[in-house]
Amino acid sequence: LGLSGPPGAGKSTFIECFGKMLTERKHKVSVLAVDPSSSTSGGSLLGDKTRMTELSRDMNAYIRPSPTSGTLGGVTRTTNEAILLCEGGGYDVVLVETVGVGQSEFAVADMVDMFVLLLPPAGGDELQGIKRGIIEMADLVAINKADGDLVVPARRIQAEYISAMKLLRKRSKLWRPKV
Repeated sequence: LGLSGPPGAGKSTFIECFGKMLTERKHKVSVLAVDPSSSTSGGSLLGDKTRMTELSRDMNAYIRPSPTSGTLGGVTRTTNEAILLCEGGGYDVVLVETVGVGQSEFAVADMVDMFVLLLPPAGGDELQGIKRGIIEMADLVAINKADGDLVVPARRIQAEYISAMKLLRKRSKLWRPKV
């Protein structure tokens, strides 16, 4: 499962909750979290693992943060190989968290069975903030943080994306992307 979304969409929080649910159901979960690298120093914070504290202590979960090291597309140069290694190591669910959202941050879509675009409900002009390229690649658009005062904005953005996705060319005859 590949996951992408803008900063603040709750990707790491979603992955931790979803990962814990999967491990409670006896799945072995691997998380490959990709962080941006500095163009100045080449370094990366690799902070995703620290935001998934419970999942990182779970014996049935493995979390591997990796820097992009200048690779474009939201993943690393070796993400595909890392997915294969995790599968070979007995992990039956592999979650790949991309760097984040951009018009071309969807290289992971060709590496996974399902590509999820995770969106917050109240980010301003939502359809302008997310570019067509990534929307066309999404198998599922999930509106996150849709509770409390954000229920109404979440329903609004859901309706906007349902409408927008009707205008896109279908990638598959078998699956119609859901919001």
